[in-house]
Amino acid sequence: MTSHEGEGRDTIWKLETNLDDCTGENLGFVMELLLSAGARDVYYQPIYMKKNRPACLLSVICTEERRTALEALIFQHTTTIGIRRVEMERTVLPRRMDRAETALGPVAVKVCTLPDGSERAYPEYDSVAALCRATGESYQTVYRLAQTAWENTAQ
Repeated sequence: MTSHEGEGRDTIWKLETNLDDCTGENLGFVMELLLSAGARDVYYQPIYMKKNRPACLLSVICTEERRTALEALIFQHTTTIGIRRVEMERTVLPRRMDRAETALGPVAVKVCTLPDGSERAYPEYDSVAALCRATGESYQTVYRLAQTAWENTAQ
């Protein structure tokens, strides 16, 4: 166990804006910027705006500390003229980072504790992907190896 994050309840912010005049490349770049600047999550949903214009709904999940900076990035790097925001309360599972030792090498694993006290492990994407690149194995293979290795040591 190396770290604990958000146990119980916490507060996050959801920032949203409708975009009907940004290219896919622009949207991809904005997503990278927002994630690099500390957004917890960034996603797009297809929508239709007035006059049946196809558009995207940009949603950003962030902490209060990052909200102002992320809004500034959205204004600077998209064509929006307004951002809606809502403070949201959420319930989160206790979690910790662990390591699974596989035959191919170590993989970082996020371990969540469920309300009944049982644990569930999720091999971390970046760690799985790095091991895939290093070994040439498929993502599914490395993910399953990490999951099995963690389950075998957790018992």
